[in-house]
Amino acid sequence: MPRPRLCRRVVFNPAITYFKPQGVPLRKLEVVELTYEEMEAYRLRHTNGFDQRTAAKKMATSVSTYQRIFYSAGQKIADALINGKAIKIIK
Repeated sequence: MPRPRLCRRVVFNPAITYFKPQGVPLRKLEVVELTYEEMEAYRLRHTNGFDQRTAAKKMATSVSTYQRIFYSAGQKIADALINGKAIKIIK
C-alpha cells in the first residue's frame, strides 16, 4: 500500500486552465493534464528564478520530491509543445 500524499503549498491559482494550438479543433487534439503542483514547481523555477532548494522550501517539500514534480511538468509541457497537444491544468 503506497504512502498517502502529503499536502504541498501551492500559491499559484491560474485564471486560465486550458491551452491549445491555434486553428485546431479541440475534439481533434490529445490533452496533456498538468497538476497545480506541477504548474507551481514550473512557475517557481522559470518565472521566479528560484533554485531547487528555495523552490522546494516554498512548496514545503523535499528537494528530491520537488525535482520529481518539476521534471514531470517539463516532460508534459515539452510533449504538448512538440506534438501539438492541448494542456489542461487540473487540481
